[in-house]
Amino acid sequence: MTEKVKVVTLGCEKNMVDSEIMSGLIHGRGFQLVDNKEDATVIIVNTCGFIDAAKEESVNTILDMAELKQTANLKALIVSGCLTQRYKKQLMDEMPEIDGIVGTGDFDKINHIVDEALRGKRPVLVGNPVFNYDADLPRLVTTPRYTAYVKIAEGCDNACTFCSIPIMRGAFKSRSMESVVAEVANLASQGVKEVSLIAQDSTNYGTDLYDSFMLPTLLNKVSEVEGIEWVRLHYAYPGFFSDELIEVMASNPKICKYIDMPLQHSEDSILKRMRRPGRQKDTRELVRKIREAIPDVALRTSLIVGFPGETEEDFENLKQFVRDVQFDRLGVFAYSKEDDTPAARLPDQVPDDVKEYRANAIMEIQREISNIRGGRRIGQEIDVLIERYDGRSDVYIGRSQFDAPEIDGEVFVSNGKLSIGELAKVRITHSYEFDLSGEVIA
Repeated sequence: MTEKVKVVTLGCEKNMVDSEIMSGLIHGRGFQLVDNKEDATVIIVNTCGFIDAAKEESVNTILDMAELKQTANLKALIVSGCLTQRYKKQLMDEMPEIDGIVGTGDFDKINHIVDEALRGKRPVLVGNPVFNYDADLPRLVTTPRYTAYVKIAEGCDNACTFCSIPIMRGAFKSRSMESVVAEVANLASQGVKEVSLIAQDSTNYGTDLYDSFMLPTLLNKVSEVEGIEWVRLHYAYPGFFSDELIEVMASNPKICKYIDMPLQHSEDSILKRMRRPGRQKDTRELVRKIREAIPDVALRTSLIVGFPGETEEDFENLKQFVRDVQFDRLGVFAYSKEDDTPAARLPDQVPDDVKEYRANAIMEIQREISNIRGGRRIGQEIDVLIERYDGRSDVYIGRSQFDAPEIDGEVFVSNGKLSIGELAKVRITHSYEFDLSGEVIA
């Protein structure tokens, strides 16, 4: 009997790409991929272990899936991803429900793990955390047909004191430019129009392979692939955001005028304890240069509140920084104390209720800012990638180049007959905090 396999993905888009490759390998092996967990004889849970909430979700998902051994058809439960790389012994010792484990650097051997688990051997394959990507690896893309994520590097060398990514994903390793471009070309041949280039630290791309910051060159090469309309960049480390990168993003019409640049904080004393590059004056100058060169740019950042030692004065200054800089999009996280990170050993840990209050306060400020900045789009004519149709309201819903899939706002489009995956020219008429609406330009 052919095994029926379901892959459950938790965490970020980088994890999703890993799951898509595992799905491609499983499909190539002759196993049947299924959507319904009740039908599965094998389930693979690709976990996230970045912060406490993600670890808790991963463990709960594993336990939920394990119940299917009694209530449905499940024969083998495999766990992969960041949680396994970091806690393989604890998982195997404390969760007998797990039938096999594969780490972040070895998921190309998923078929071997499945085979061994089905034989009752409880295999564990957790070695070097850095995966070596190859454009020839099979991949079943799970995003809508017109958009896809492409990893350009793995791991991270920045050693921020709060972050466990280097523990789980290892040192920074770029993919070759040829490999990235080949994968993009393959995706374009399948109908993908928008590619989002992702890495833990995308601006560092190429330094390990080419002894130079090669992201500007990569962006240009990817944009030359026939069929690709939008090239989107994620997770740009501010310390390596060069003038050349700004110029390329400003001048190349296929590169989305969208920059996702996690800053984490504004205050110099906190940035120093976080071991982040530069200081507030450097950030303000970088933002000024970006907006001067790319006036229409949408800037997204993420911040951490409640980092050890963050005083009330630090927090008030952070709020003012957010008001001053006026990011188009902003995400905020309450600091999570992570095992084996330097920040976990720092004094003056901030109480959880204070962290939550501060996170909510920042988002209240940002809601007003996002509404104001969205209002500046009224009257503009922009391209919108159409993603779905709402028959009850008779509107199409899509995204502009200023909005990343799933995390940013949407555009509601009326008075046109459009196709899913189409780029439509739309005149913006209204702004609603994070979303926009407009009419098709005939």
